[in-house]
Amino acid sequence: MALTWAQRPSLHQRQCHDEREDSNSVGQTIPEPRLILGRGLDHRVALKFSDSAGYVGFANLPNQVHRKSVKKGFEFTLMVVGESGLGKSTLINSLFLTDLYPERYIPGAAEKIERTVQIEASTVEIEERGVKLRLTVVDTPGYGDAINSQDCFKTIIQYIDNQFERYLHDESGLNRRHIIDNRVHCCFYFISPFGHGLKPLDVEFMKALHGKVNIVPVIAKADTLTLKERERLKRRASIPFAVIGSNQLIEVKGKKIRGRLYPWGVVEVENPEHNDFLKLRTMLVTHMQDLQEVTQDLHYENFRSERLKRTGKPVEEEVVDKDRILQQKEAELRRMQEMIAQMQAQMRMKPGDD
Repeated sequence: MALTWAQRPSLHQRQCHDEREDSNSVGQTIPEPRLILGRGLDHRVALKFSDSAGYVGFANLPNQVHRKSVKKGFEFTLMVVGESGLGKSTLINSLFLTDLYPERYIPGAAEKIERTVQIEASTVEIEERGVKLRLTVVDTPGYGDAINSQDCFKTIIQYIDNQFERYLHDESGLNRRHIIDNRVHCCFYFISPFGHGLKPLDVEFMKALHGKVNIVPVIAKADTLTLKERERLKRRASIPFAVIGSNQLIEVKGKKIRGRLYPWGVVEVENPEHNDFLKLRTMLVTHMQDLQEVTQDLHYENFRSERLKRTGKPVEEEVVDKDRILQQKEAELRRMQEMIAQMQAQMRMKPGDD
């Protein structure tokens, strides 16, 4: 005799019975997947699996994303801005343990007077533990070297906007599978230690570019300051990093370290008591993906919306003009048709009158 639904044992009772049978059986080591139904209105289903090595399920989705990202590689664009002689190139080489400027030409003092701001981009492929990074460093030689530096950052703003425009054009094209992202994700702004705080040019630059790029202010050449002067300048200018860069290896107590040798001692680049180099590198590496997301979701979206607004107004006016022209042509065509109909009617009436 068949049992009704109310007379059938519940799922929980069947599971308990199965567990008792499994405990009495011999050689049963791996339990079968169990289906557990919740009592909520949405009837959610949860699956419990054993932690066996061969398990494959949707819990492995993060691993799939990780493998795909490692296979594709990462892209990052870093811009360095500051006056000449603040050690920008040395710091970048120290951060990524590479030489981005092997054959760089250093202009003389006479050439710097008439020199304008230039944009120089250098790209290098870095691989660490199987993870590939396409690093692009954008340097701005000539910034702040002229006597009148009022508009020296306009070239930098134009470069950032051009990269946004290029990405928008590639994104709107037919082939979007291999888009190279050259947008500036972070900007290291180097502040001179030979002063009592920020210069007016520093303030104007950060005001003009804070809505277009992620700016990280850095006090350069921190070894020219005493500990009290460094802390005072960091507190006065609200700058978290005071760094030193060096590519020289110096032997100290039997170990080779990167640093600078002075008559009074050695300044170690990777010593947190001497400068904030390790903090800056840790911030850049750990928040690299966050900087890219802020560039995509905030700065690029703001540029894209403004760009579409500017291009949208002429398009709407052009559509209105075309509609007006079409209406005028249709009215002219109807008027001509009416005139032809009147002429044909007059021609048909003339033979009858005779």
